[in-house]
Amino acid sequence: MSGAAITKLTARPVLVPLVRPITTAVATIPKAPLVLIDIETNAGIVGRSYLFTYTPMAMAPLAKLLDNIGETLIGKAADPVSRMADMEATFRLLGRQGLVAMALAGIDMALWDAAAKALNVSVARMLGAAERAVPCYDSHGIFELTRDRDAVETSLAQGFKAFKFKVGVGDVQQDVDTLRDIRSVIGPDVRLMIDYNQSLTPPEAIRRVKRFEDEGFDLSWVEEPVAAEDFAGHQMVRAGITTPLQTGENWWMPDDAARAIQNGICDHAMIDIMKIGGVTGWMRAAAMAQAASLPISSHLFIEASAHTLAATPNAYLLEYMDVAQGILTEPYVIADGCLTPRGPGLGIAWDEAAVAQYLI
Repeated sequence: MSGAAITKLTARPVLVPLVRPITTAVATIPKAPLVLIDIETNAGIVGRSYLFTYTPMAMAPLAKLLDNIGETLIGKAADPVSRMADMEATFRLLGRQGLVAMALAGIDMALWDAAAKALNVSVARMLGAAERAVPCYDSHGIFELTRDRDAVETSLAQGFKAFKFKVGVGDVQQDVDTLRDIRSVIGPDVRLMIDYNQSLTPPEAIRRVKRFEDEGFDLSWVEEPVAAEDFAGHQMVRAGITTPLQTGENWWMPDDAARAIQNGICDHAMIDIMKIGGVTGWMRAAAMAQAASLPISSHLFIEASAHTLAATPNAYLLEYMDVAQGILTEPYVIADGCLTPRGPGLGIAWDEAAVAQYLI
């Protein structure tokens, strides 16, 4: 960035209505609790990113933590890799999970945005990749046929060739009935994935997935059927089923990815750019997954993930769940079931009138 230095960091919590509320086996999220980050430099460039806190209770603490970290960055070079190294050292004793990891990732993404803007290129280009169309899957919550058929048919018309649905609110028969309903809408040739959101025990996960295999639902993966931190449970489930096992959205920083991959707990890796350490953390974790021949998909953060997936040789699918469109001047748009990264930077800008409306 030609020696550009950080002059200011601003963090703003906003609660943004969702077009489609997120429903899972363990919780429902009707509005997106986001923290918007702006990092200004003495070159007149502003780097932007946002974080998703899952619950509004975490918005204010995360914004305050970002303010505190921001004070330590003033005057330092707006270099994402160097700043990540500094922040990792700062929090070595406290640990780099939870709100700390989220803050570090948000700062990293904003700095990559600023660095790419300084060169008037996209983050994908800065990572050495073409701005290629990235295949997506449409990510839905709990499916109810009468309520959700139209939404799924609209997605099919947009060109989606893969879908994921949340399951696990009832017994195995309810899941079977739900999957039959879904297949009746999307047909036999569209890729179908399911997500249990960590709601089962390993034996119950094996029992349910084997039932789905017997029913011939042809699932592309089953995601986090057991607690994310239960590596032994994942190993047990993986050994007991033939359906590919997906996990990774709850890996905190590349170190977690390394431990999970070394323990052979999954067939697919799903990276959450906020939890893995931003763009810098993503590229480190992606290299590990590539070495282990694990296909990589993304979790949330469609804008930043489009850039990192474009630069990931073992990229598989981008999860399309747009939580930020309500505060962007130009939301990313699906074309033939794909998203294409754009610049400069991450290609995002705030709709300040909407931000003012949703500001907490």
